[in-house]
Amino acid sequence: MMHGLLGDRENRLAPATNNSLVAAFDRALSLINKILVFLAALALIAACAVLSYSVLGRALFHAANYWQDEAAVFLLVGATFMTAAFVQSRRGHIGIEAFVGLLSPTVNRIRLWLVDVASLLFCVFFTWKSWTLAYEAWDEGQVSNSMWSPPLAIPYGLMACGMTLLCVQILLQIIIPLTETARR
Repeated sequence: MMHGLLGDRENRLAPATNNSLVAAFDRALSLINKILVFLAALALIAACAVLSYSVLGRALFHAANYWQDEAAVFLLVGATFMTAAFVQSRRGHIGIEAFVGLLSPTVNRIRLWLVDVASLLFCVFFTWKSWTLAYEAWDEGQVSNSMWSPPLAIPYGLMACGMTLLCVQILLQIIIPLTETARR
């Protein structure tokens, strides 16, 4: 059980970097992430409302629910992928907490940097495949197999955009330690 911030999850309000361009990108991405978290919260509320409507409509009025489940899934996919960069900015995705207390701060920084590099490699591949999938769905006019038949480019595009933001976040987390000033 955790009762506070770990050494590798310190909350930094502004990057300690000499490079103003990197700092500007970090601030811009932070603002985008905050906006997306707000929108994702609205999407989660909307998904709850849609599913509640579906259950009540089916139970009380015996109404068909041909669009509700799919709409909720689209909202959940969007909320999940579009907030991935925000979660990563707080180091919420990948962390081996058992090692944090055992390693020196220098070794922990190196460990975090190596995890970020490995994560970036995976996420770049995933992003590339996501954009490919989104393009194919858009180009071929693919729709879901339901009666509602919404375009599949919507969830695939949200997945690709979210993964792109995640890659940018991880890239910033790789670059900032290389350009940072002494923080202590």
